[in-house]
Amino acid sequence: MSTDANIPTPSDTVPDSERHGLIGALPRGLRPYASLMRLDRPIGAWLLFWPGAWAVALAGFGPHGLRLILWLALGAWAMRGAGCVYNDIVDRKLDAQVARTRLRPLASGWVSLAGAWALLVLLCLIGLVVLLQLNRIAQILALASLAPVAAYPFMKRIVWWPQAWLGIVFSWAALVGWPAVTGTLDATGLLLYAGAICWVIGYDTIYALQDKEDDALVGVKSSALALGRHARTGVAFFYLAAMVLWAAALWRVRPDGLSLIALAPMAVHLFWQAAALKPEDGADALEKFRSNRFAGLLMFLACLVVGTTY
Repeated sequence: MSTDANIPTPSDTVPDSERHGLIGALPRGLRPYASLMRLDRPIGAWLLFWPGAWAVALAGFGPHGLRLILWLALGAWAMRGAGCVYNDIVDRKLDAQVARTRLRPLASGWVSLAGAWALLVLLCLIGLVVLLQLNRIAQILALASLAPVAAYPFMKRIVWWPQAWLGIVFSWAALVGWPAVTGTLDATGLLLYAGAICWVIGYDTIYALQDKEDDALVGVKSSALALGRHARTGVAFFYLAAMVLWAAALWRVRPDGLSLIALAPMAVHLFWQAAALKPEDGADALEKFRSNRFAGLLMFLACLVVGTTY
């Protein structure tokens, strides 16, 4: 454990923080754990939450839709934090070699490995409370996510497209939210999930543009490196695939023009991301990546209109 004099400041530890004063306002003993679970970077929790909220809205909400969405929000926050902690445990040596991640709590020695495991257990217990609020099929599907979640940190060492694996993981809430309302998982829920996977590949490719040079140096694979100078075209392709799959899902719920009209704002936003993206500008890539929080809201509104309008 580092001495106080060597402890990195929160702004150094998380250079792309969205809430610069948050960690510094916490008691000193809590700061490394808040940083470890990315408490000052809520974008990841939003991105994990949205597919589940889409599924609940498209399924028509059901009698307990609002309560279910609130539980899914808590679950997304807890499990995103748990995923960050687990990822940092696995990647602590690799993170120390990358400029953007070398000051993360484990890589820098700001928090101990035992402390990280304790935080992981606590966050998983919160996830368990959320799990108990779901019906049986949703519980089974939620538990099935543990295997791909556990494998994700290793994918960047094995395949050129770890973003595809992240898509499988970060879209999983759609597979939980749909049967949580309908009691079953059918083609509509699967189409919504498949579209979310393509969306995640697109936005995480944008995110990976920030680390291309460092990833190449340490031997980490990514879709940004695989696509090279065609990154913007690749992002556009995956966003287009997402829109086609989502259109099919919404059409199954309401087979008329309203489904396509409802998707139009999301289509425009994703087109803007791909068209305006500057692949060599890390700050621009981060801005475009974060804009997917708003994109998630646009998709939620589309699902809400189609799922609750008869």
